[in-house]
This record gives sequence, structure tokens and C-alpha cells, in this order.
Amino acid sequence: MNLGELRRAVRERSIDTVLLAITDMQGRLQGKRMAADHFVRHVAERSAEACDYLLAVDVEMNTVDGYATSSWDTGYGDFELHPDLATLRPVPWHQSTVLCMADIHAHGGGPVEVAPRQILKRQIERLAERGWRANTATELEFILFEDTYDQAWDAGYRGLTPANRYNVDYSLLGTARVEPLIGRIRRAMAASGLKVENSKGECNAGQHEINFHYADALRTADEHSFYKNGAKEIAAQEGMAITFMAKYDEREGNSCHVHLSLAAGDGGNVFASSPEVFDHFVAGQLACLRELTLLHAPNVNSYKRFAAGSFAPTAIAWGRDNRTCALREVGHGGARRIECRLPGADVNPYLTISALIAAGLHGVENELPLEPALEGNAYTADLQRVPGTLGEARELFAASEVARTAFGDAVVDHYSNNAAVELAAFESAVTDWERVRGFERL
Repeated sequence: MNLGELRRAVRERSIDTVLLAITDMQGRLQGKRMAADHFVRHVAERSAEACDYLLAVDVEMNTVDGYATSSWDTGYGDFELHPDLATLRPVPWHQSTVLCMADIHAHGGGPVEVAPRQILKRQIERLAERGWRANTATELEFILFEDTYDQAWDAGYRGLTPANRYNVDYSLLGTARVEPLIGRIRRAMAASGLKVENSKGECNAGQHEINFHYADALRTADEHSFYKNGAKEIAAQEGMAITFMAKYDEREGNSCHVHLSLAAGDGGNVFASSPEVFDHFVAGQLACLRELTLLHAPNVNSYKRFAAGSFAPTAIAWGRDNRTCALREVGHGGARRIECRLPGADVNPYLTISALIAAGLHGVENELPLEPALEGNAYTADLQRVPGTLGEARELFAASEVARTAFGDAVVDHYSNNAAVELAAFESAVTDWERVRGFERL
């Protein structure tokens, strides 16, 4: 939908609400529900305002210390939301509603450097300097429950009923049971302009994924956030609940495999036409993966997914169609691409794609040689390991010269502080595990 079409729909009263949205540090859509007439008259070609604490709070929306951009000392003022009208799209599961993504600007100034969308835009600009663009796709897994979100909350997220009781990986019979919901999500996303490819069951009880066609990096990240938010809303309307936690239980976690290739100005696949670029780009991933893991695995829970034999990676390795490796080469000819298997479904899409581009450019700029592809089982290979905790990943990221060169000190310090906030919250919490082991027996 373009602005002219929106104006006409507003005049005809078929659209009355515009969701003006940004993506926060956690990858969530935040923003305002605007009267459509107000949006087209006063906001579409100007801006709106929102409190700048949206990029300086934790998951619970608590105000926390340590951010240079926003604090009690700075007064928690507003920043500007500049609509990106190219992102206008219908939201079919809400009546008479469309959504528009916005870029975050300082009052009277330029883009806010630490905003996830701006971080990705900067890496896209770096690619454009070489005449390249990134084509990407993300594969989000989730677990579907028969309980509502309110019921799950009231139960303390214990004893929930998965929508499938057993492994329905690739099963048409098992997925048919939840097709009324999964099919509704597919059709709603298609009606919103996303290019749906398929849905399938996964290994964990109630686990599924819906896959979409690749697009340029910014569109992929925007649509990833839109789909993730929409899937939860549609599930809620159906009296069910979806979780994108990286590791909900002791079984298989929820992944977000990220596929990436480079396209030249003529649209051709650079990895296919220039094998040396592919080699340098992947070598950069291997060289930087540990120090950029924070952008692929941003939460305490993220690291519980990295378990041997779980289809989540534990070793820093690449292989050809080898699902035990952190990086997997897939596709042939014009479809040649790299799949990063490190992120979980809790990842911020703008940050994980930014990390892949930054690492790849580090490899290209320094002409890093690519080690031979791993053959066999990466879980048992004598290789460097993925960071095992959020604390380890935070230390590596904060000390990374690659990160500071690619993103700038402000971004590195901002997201290092975000990790420190999460660590402090987790380390002060008393868990069910501690109560079960210690209440009586210790």
C-alpha cells in the first residue's frame, strides 16, 4: 500500500487505524495506534513522538541505569518517529487497520544511532559502497499451546498443554490438527504482502515454523518483526498461545536460522560469480562469531539452546549442508548462500543480520582465508566453542574491535549495558529449580 492508496482508503472509510511502529532492543514492535485521518494529515509526511525510554528499558519495561541516550538525568524526553511509507501494509486480523514502520530520530536531528533499524541500515550502506546488497531470510520456530496467554500467566507458565503431544516434524497428519490456526496465520501474512513459502511441524511437542521467501535485508527484518507480533496476536484471538523462547524446556529449542547471500547491481549472486568473496565472507563469520554472538543470542535463555545433538550449534565451524555446524553452506548457482544456525527465535532480526554483514565485510576487507569445510560431526570436533553464557558473550562483544569499528562505540556500549541489565535481573531471581532442590532437602 502506498500513501495515495491509504489516503483514498481513509476517505472511503475502509481504513480508520494506523499502527505506527518501531522495533525496540528486544525486537518487539512498539508504537501507537493512530486515527488514520490524523496520520495522513499530520504524521505521514512529518513525524510523531514517543518517549526515548523505549530504547533504554528491560523486557519488563523497567527504567534502568547505564544508558547514555536516555535516563532520569536526561529527563526521559521524546524522540521522533519518522514513518517509512514504503512499509505501509494491511493488518488483516485487525479491522480497518494498516501498519507503518518508523525510523527513530533525535529531536531536530538525525537518526538515533543505537536504534536496531538504524544499525542495520548502516551495515546495508557499507555493502552498497561495494555495489552489493544482502538478500536474507529468517526461519522462526515456535511452540504452540492450547492455553491462552492469560491462562499461561496465571499458571506461572507451568503445566501448559502443547498443541501437539509428540514430534510432528514434517508430519502432515500431526500438523493438520493445528491447521485452522497455522493456516490462518499463513493467509493473514500473505494478505499483508509477505511471500509465504510453507509451514511445517518441528521436533518439540507443539513446535512449528512458517517460512517466507527471501528479500532485501531491511525488508526481511521488518517482516520478521511484523510476522512474529502478528502470529502471537492471531493465536491469542484463537484462544491459544505461541512462544518464541529460545529454549522453553529440556527438549529442542526454537531456532531462527538466518540465510544470507550477496547480490550485485545486476541482481546476480556474488557468492556464485565470485567464489573468493564467498570464502572471505564466510571466513569473516568464523573469525567474528564468538565476539558477535551477543547480537545472535541476546538473552540468558538463549544459551541454554546450545546443546550437543540438538540441531543448535556448539562449535565455530562451517560445512556444506552440515546441520551440526554453526554455518552451513546451502544452495547452488544463483541460490548459493550461507545459513547461520546460531540465533534462536528470541533474536532481534535487525541485530543478527547486522552482525552477519559486519563479520562478512571484516573477512572481505582483510581477505581472510577460509579453512576447509568441516566433514562429520561438529559437536565432537576439536574446535572453538560458541560462548556458553550471556556473561561470556557480553565480555567478548564489549572488547571487540570489529564490533566497535563496524557499529561504533555508542552501539557497543548500549547493547553491552542491555546484557548487563539482563544478567543482573537473572542473577537476583530465585528459580523453580532452586526451590525444588532446596526447599526441603537442603
